[in-house]
Amino acid sequence: MRFSPGTHFNAAGVATVLVAAATPATVSAINTAGIIASAITQDCISWRVSGICYWLMCTPFGCSVKTSVKVTHFIPEVVVSTYTGPGGNPWTEMAFMSGASGTIDNALTSGAPAGGGNAADIKNPGQRKSNIKFKYADAIGHPATSVIGGSIAGYSCDTAATPFNPYFLSTLDSLVWRSGLPESLYPEALVPGQRELGSQASANMWGNIYPRSGFVSQTDDDKASAVVAQRVADIITRSGQPHVYQVLKGTHKAGYWPPGEVKENTGTANHKWQRLSPTLSASCAVFPDGAYPIAQDGNEAYALWQPYSCCKRRGQTFLYSTDF
Repeated sequence: MRFSPGTHFNAAGVATVLVAAATPATVSAINTAGIIASAITQDCISWRVSGICYWLMCTPFGCSVKTSVKVTHFIPEVVVSTYTGPGGNPWTEMAFMSGASGTIDNALTSGAPAGGGNAADIKNPGQRKSNIKFKYADAIGHPATSVIGGSIAGYSCDTAATPFNPYFLSTLDSLVWRSGLPESLYPEALVPGQRELGSQASANMWGNIYPRSGFVSQTDDDKASAVVAQRVADIITRSGQPHVYQVLKGTHKAGYWPPGEVKENTGTANHKWQRLSPTLSASCAVFPDGAYPIAQDGNEAYALWQPYSCCKRRGQTFLYSTDF
């Protein structure tokens, strides 16, 4: 199942929004204006000249080789939100999506409480406490993705994402998101040390990526949310996954190099995260990224940034590029 393409964000009103937006350092929820304002940060964009592109330009008078600057920078592609109940997305304008799409999830739970949050809060006599948490999750196109991407011809790259487009809604993926099947049977889920966020060796293990479901074994709620966000990014940047989602992947073409699949524990080679809620950060990092206060309501939001490289077309044929 695939979603209909979202409506592209009108960049004409961005300047007005940025001036009007005022976002506190710590928030329990965040709105579109605050998300756009938070994207104007050099630490996350990391723009740089990364090489030179060579083009073959031919005219009726002959052919010559032209050059153009190759640039590399990060673009915010989606806002990944994790939350404890349908409609709990901390991105206020988008919270309706999970509630409106919860028909399948409601059927699976037979009208009972949705089952989000911390299972340890449920105390049964004679049973041990559980550290299993369940999170709903959404991945929706970042409202500033077209502002950062492609805003200056030749010096910024086009984004593969569409603003406000729902790439993943866990309430539409309930069969897999709640059961963990078939991914619970994959080697990545069965073999210790494979596809884990952090590592046991460094005593900084946050959780396993597989199975990519809403259930996480983690005592720290902030770390549990980060693991779920990482799982969502893992799903949407790959094709052919056993989930209901829309693929977020750019198409390589002459003079344009979109990012690859998100992979944990690789540094900032293919992605980084910006915390939006409950702590709004002006910087980006990869998970594990230290200790942060937990959200009182269990709802958190992160911006997924990925690196793009591109250069301005200077001829009919792209020859090659050199990197610095």
